Amino acid sequence: MKALIQRVKKASVTIDGELYSKIDKGLLILLGVEKDDEIENSQKLVQKVSTLRIFEDENDKMNFSVKDVGGEILVVSQFTLCGDCKKGTRPSFDKAASPEKANMLYEDFVSRLKSEGFRVETGKFRAMMDVSLINEGPVTFMVEK
Repeated sequence: MKALIQRVKKASVTIDGELYSKIDKGLLILLGVEKDDEIENSQKLVQKVSTLRIFEDENDKMNFSVKDVGGEILVVSQFTLCGDCKKGTRPSFDKAASPEKANMLYEDFVSRLKSEGFRVETGKFRAMMDVSLINEGPVTFMVEK
């Protein structure tokens, strides 16, 4: 699983011109699921994301996690994170999980975050979405499990 994690002041998803979901301070997570991913990947990624210290303390050091600051999380399924651009000029998606498997692991990831006590919003799986954000920093990390 691949998670592009962005520390945000706020983020939202709009579908067909209608606001679908939004968060204030927290994390926007774009989540890609690959063929070889299993439940264990979801478990490990939730553990990493919920404890990753990327929020600043009073000395401007990244010492706080999203949990520490009471942040919210917006998770958006991002199939294109599984794209391989090494050869040619068109990405290959051979490593991407099937839609059924990807949705199952996406839902598992979201459910595990909620069970950790986070307020979690989502995009809509397989929908064309407009994602808006104010990236605080900017701070962005790629995490793979």
